Amino acid sequence: MNHTAANHVCAPSPEVRSLSDHPEAHVASAEELALISFSARLLFENGQSTENIVSALDQVADALGFRATVFPRWGELTILIKDSSGSRHEILAAAPVGVDMRKVAAIIGVTDDVCSGQLDVEAARPALEAVARFPPVSITRFALLAAAGAAALGVIFGATHPFSLLLIAISAGAGAYLRRWLAAISRNLFVQPLCAALLAGAIGAIAVRLQFSSALRLVAVCPCMILVPGPHLLNGTLDLARARIALGASRIAYAGMIILVICTGLLAGLSFGGVSLPASVPSYPVPLGYDVIAAGVAVAAYGTFFAMPWRMLPIPAAIGMLAHASRWGMISLAGASVQTGALVACLVVGIIITPIADRLRLPFAAFAFASVVSLIPGVYLFRMAGGLVDLVTLGEKASVDVLLNTIADGTTAALIILAMAFGLILPKMCIERFCPSLANPIRRGSWGRR
Repeated sequence: MNHTAANHVCAPSPEVRSLSDHPEAHVASAEELALISFSARLLFENGQSTENIVSALDQVADALGFRATVFPRWGELTILIKDSSGSRHEILAAAPVGVDMRKVAAIIGVTDDVCSGQLDVEAARPALEAVARFPPVSITRFALLAAAGAAALGVIFGATHPFSLLLIAISAGAGAYLRRWLAAISRNLFVQPLCAALLAGAIGAIAVRLQFSSALRLVAVCPCMILVPGPHLLNGTLDLARARIALGASRIAYAGMIILVICTGLLAGLSFGGVSLPASVPSYPVPLGYDVIAAGVAVAAYGTFFAMPWRMLPIPAAIGMLAHASRWGMISLAGASVQTGALVACLVVGIIITPIADRLRLPFAAFAFASVVSLIPGVYLFRMAGGLVDLVTLGEKASVDVLLNTIADGTTAALIILAMAFGLILPKMCIERFCPSLANPIRRGSWGRR
């Protein structure tokens, strides 16, 4: 519904100040307003970064002869329209809980065609509706890549027993089928990761009892690591960096809730077999070749989760392999910490991914996180959760080592996440600020088309 909003705008916002920069040529039609609203909602719901949504819709409205500014909040979008009739705004219900790179690329393709005059407003609406109906990745591809990605993470974290890797793949593949089934019968946002982690924990407990698992309990942990909501963490951090405090905090809180239910499901599944995650475990060095190849497989798996077309997967896979080689070199050759290794790897990815994602009109968070998925500190997060449970269970009988190892795991996980976010976001913001020519998008192209 529309409301008068002439006095509803705060002067300090640079986005709002832009409303007076261009004179309005005509009154925006209902079709034009619907195009703006529908495009904004689809981009918001499918993982596009806030800054790119605001910029894209501003360009479309400018091409149509009026001004439109999007103010996103968790659960809603406020779209401010200013034309020759005055100012008004529309509020839409929308939540940024999905990530679909193919939809984002296709939506931007439609808006580019409108801006260039190759597609009129009346034809744009059916085109966007067709994009909204894009089917998800096939269940076969989804399950196979989930299995391969989890097994690859197992290799990266030191799993060497072939049967352990097979169990990791089976657990992750079964979890993928379970998640798709649950998506068809429940709209709850947390049921899928909870049940998939519960299944992984139960299978892991059986593997430990049968002595098939490594000391890291990787049979249980690796299928859970592919559930970590990295794009939401990155988009939230980007919003915080650009002073969109409410939206950024909401995104991070949503990601935190998913991580919490993953930990809950994992520990509950392990408890069925009377198994717990060890508070401290030795690290296992992995040869460079295995490490880099496994990283490429993990990146391809995450690209599938985000609905990336097959022809595009080699791009993030190659970047992810380069990033992991950089991390391996920093840790194994330079003797750096895992936090420093993650920072260097993510700086490499941020520098390379920023111009590629912007020029191909793809969501930065999904593209970047897919390239660094093998760096996520899932093992540390899950061990910290297990340590906290042990502290509560044992009470006064808990040893000092359990407390110290729990604090160390939590601190390490937090520092790695901060290093990853800083390493990915800093190059993006610097390039867009100081070298905007590197981030000029390709207006016409076939990357996002079906």
